[in-house]
Amino acid sequence: MVYIIAEIGINHNGDLNTAKQLIDIASVAGCNSVKFQKRNPDICVPEHQKSVSRDTPWGQMTYLEYKHKIEFGKKEYDEIDRYCKEKSIEWSASPWDLDSLKFLMNYDIPYIKLPSAMLTDLDLLKSICAYNKKIIISTGMSTLGEIDSAINVLKENDCEYAILHCNSSYPAPIDELNLNCITTLKQKYECEVGYSGHEYGLPTTVASVAMGATIIERHITLDRSSWGTDQMCSVEPQGLIKLVKDIRELERALGDGSKVVTDSEKIIRDKLRK
Repeated sequence: MVYIIAEIGINHNGDLNTAKQLIDIASVAGCNSVKFQKRNPDICVPEHQKSVSRDTPWGQMTYLEYKHKIEFGKKEYDEIDRYCKEKSIEWSASPWDLDSLKFLMNYDIPYIKLPSAMLTDLDLLKSICAYNKKIIISTGMSTLGEIDSAINVLKENDCEYAILHCNSSYPAPIDELNLNCITTLKQKYECEVGYSGHEYGLPTTVASVAMGATIIERHITLDRSSWGTDQMCSVEPQGLIKLVKDIRELERALGDGSKVVTDSEKIIRDKLRK
């Protein structure tokens, strides 16, 4: 069965109630997991960006203040952990730095997701390997050489891993999705391959399952017009419900590839064949 990740990311805008509503939607839709992003802004924000002024829904503030404003801490993640258990849905997060990785390891999360932006941070990847969790890596804006380097680290540390094909544009142009790369990655690395989509619309994400993707990740939002950089390429509630439904129907339709006369065909065959 395809493992479906509803990427909340930072679309909660620092509001726990919004995060809970997004968890509710993912649970109702039938997703397997929700995923957040975890950063230590003091480390992740470049020095030259920290004091840059930014207009936000909460007024004008520095970029560093904004990043702290939308970042969840222990209190929020304790509640997220409790709430997801209540809703019978798994959760995880993408760590963007070592502090965030150590923070997340206080929770019994089923996998660790390395975002495309951090694929070349091999020191972070090596540290992730030490925790003996399944590792999912996204490969947006990456060359095969860069992917090779990450895979070598995973193999050297005997990790369980999966690769997600991805285009990191927000939104990703349809003619740049290159879904055939799913086959390329499966053949080259001989491992589980999925798809992380940032495009408008749902059909291409469903099509990735027909191409062999066994993990699907899409950003979700309450409203694409909400404030934030990831909102416009996210899937709204009705769209998420439809996406999961279409993926599950496609799984049923794909079958096992054996050529057989089905039960429903036997009745027709008896009527039409002499």
